[in-house]
Amino acid sequence: MSALLIASSLLEPSTATAKDSRIYIGTYGSGPGKGIYTARFDTKTGKFSALELTAEANNPSFLAVHPKGKFLYAVGEVDNFGGKNTGVVSSFAIEKSSGKLSLINQQSSGGAGPCHLVVDRNGLCLLTANYGGGSIASYAIAGDGRLSAPVSAFQHRGSSINPGRQEGPHAHFITPDPDNRVALVCDLGLDQVLLYDLDATDAKLTPQLPPAINMPPGSGPRHLVFHPKHNWFYVVNELNSTVSTLTPEQGHFAVRENVSTLPENFQGPNSCAEIQIHPSGNYVYASNRGHDSIAVFAVNKQTGMLERRGHQATGGKTPRFFTLDPDGQWLLAANQGSDDVTVFRVNKKTGLPEPAGESLKVPSPVCLVFAP
Repeated sequence: MSALLIASSLLEPSTATAKDSRIYIGTYGSGPGKGIYTARFDTKTGKFSALELTAEANNPSFLAVHPKGKFLYAVGEVDNFGGKNTGVVSSFAIEKSSGKLSLINQQSSGGAGPCHLVVDRNGLCLLTANYGGGSIASYAIAGDGRLSAPVSAFQHRGSSINPGRQEGPHAHFITPDPDNRVALVCDLGLDQVLLYDLDATDAKLTPQLPPAINMPPGSGPRHLVFHPKHNWFYVVNELNSTVSTLTPEQGHFAVRENVSTLPENFQGPNSCAEIQIHPSGNYVYASNRGHDSIAVFAVNKQTGMLERRGHQATGGKTPRFFTLDPDGQWLLAANQGSDDVTVFRVNKKTGLPEPAGESLKVPSPVCLVFAP
């Protein structure tokens, strides 16, 4: 992947100023009365409205909202759909005033256990990663939000050094680069970030040559995030609890450093889950499951390297996911193990999240997305 693909198109921080925002919450749960939830979040006070079930679905663990705000997409993290060993991706229409969801259509995810999906930056196609199946797929998005059958599908192959977790491929995350021309895939089982050329207009993926960036053996790359102003990106590694900084080197990207997400004196089991970057680009955050905290790093403005700034307990168990509001004022942590979402105000001077004393009870929360 050429360094120019990221450098030539910089993402700008949001300038949204709405006091009241709607969030959607993906969960683990199946059966009647379980699925995707929604609530209002007051960006002035940090308070939630009452929680509402907005669509019944089986294990809708990860969500993505269309850039126009009219549609929402969800994976169904299951191993059987239509009688085949595959998961499902679903398209929903968002009712503007109430935020209610209505199902448009569903398609096979192309592999078992889909765990992540994303809409490209122009809203033309959907990309999904199948953890259980170790594969990825792409779909065209019609004007009414409907998903096509899979346009591209690729099965990853190989393994790495951890026999318990890396016996085969486990695609965990997929995203377009800021130029919307390359899709990057974190494969936990291969210790690689795989690279695909993306033709969003036709929803087509094509493997690049060389096809991947090699990560440290046994690290288990899970998710990544781009810096909003510079040609750098950061990968959170689930298995060895680190964040890797990748910067351009001779036209390609290479791992420059690996920084632990844990305090030096912590001895218990831990696995990392989510990574986010502040809209200013000054701070990177990563979640620890075990230590049950958010690790905070300051970004060196000249080199992109990370400096550890501290940890904030999430006030719950197993923070599988967290997100920042579009203005970077609030951090919301989804504690899967304690069935709650906790609220933190981001300190403008230090970047540290500080407890706001607010929370929302949600069964097994896994993903939080703000609706435009």
